[in-house]
Amino acid sequence: MTTHALVGDVGGTNARLALCSLENGEISQAKTYSGLEFDSLEATIRTYLQEHNVSVKEACIAIACPVTEDWVAMTNHSWAFSIAEMKKNLALEKLEVINDFTAVSMAIPMLKPEHLMQFGGKEPQKDKPIAIYGAGTGLGVAHLIHAADRWISLPGEGGHVDFAANSEEEDMILEVLRPELGHVSAERILSGPGLVNLYHAIVKSDGRLPENLAPKDVTERALADSCTDCRRALSLFCVIMGRFGGNLALNMATFGGVYIAGGIVPRFLEFFKASGFRAAFEDTRRQQCGLHRFSAAGTTPPQHRRQRPPRPERPGGQSGVLPWL
Repeated sequence: MTTHALVGDVGGTNARLALCSLENGEISQAKTYSGLEFDSLEATIRTYLQEHNVSVKEACIAIACPVTEDWVAMTNHSWAFSIAEMKKNLALEKLEVINDFTAVSMAIPMLKPEHLMQFGGKEPQKDKPIAIYGAGTGLGVAHLIHAADRWISLPGEGGHVDFAANSEEEDMILEVLRPELGHVSAERILSGPGLVNLYHAIVKSDGRLPENLAPKDVTERALADSCTDCRRALSLFCVIMGRFGGNLALNMATFGGVYIAGGIVPRFLEFFKASGFRAAFEDTRRQQCGLHRFSAAGTTPPQHRRQRPPRPERPGGQSGVLPWL
């Protein structure tokens, strides 16, 4: 009789695998593998099971790409597979493959206050819509709604929406990146590779040649204050993160909170807290939301509603007061 199921978090860079107790949900024996070391996800799973000398009959894999049918092809990796075929090859009785931010969203209602760090605002409203987003190798987005006494996750590919420049500096960034990338999505800015894109655009806009830096190089130099361009890129990254989150809050009136997940923000948390993130989050002036950050588990924002000043009275009618998010 098996006592554990296999669980996994598969991103564009790493695959994290662990065992989940079928009795109490406790996670154990977690291990991270580089996606570059294996030709397939199946090979990675086989290695994990062999190393831990364990057999399982059930598995759930959260993966960084849309999951709409049997064939799954990763957005930021070369791995692709048939769910049915992998289930058969691994002799599993049950295999669930879900979007990674669907998995993150499903964890949000389980979080406790000690798992969260709040950035401004008030407490979230009970059972109201929730937004979750986060930057890693890509930009993940999901929503949660409460209906019929349960939470329902609404997966999506919001990271691929158009990047909307909102300042002269961002116009310049867009002008540099568009000829190189074609469609400049939000993910082309708000991700590990996106941070490098910001750095390159800042340097090129000044008529200089950028160095060949990795995301961690840009972050480290920015935090050490040893590179003005890197610090400018990281500051702009935080501002755009804030405005993207504010737009998500407007899309579904997320009075239940906006949570930040992903692997990038925790690496420069103090810088993030002191950045223009919060001001940019509120910059639409349509919502005064509280925003939490997803620490090891997640983040969220709350909010309160304010009202637009009354409209001038229309001829033959009454003035109206509309809720202002």
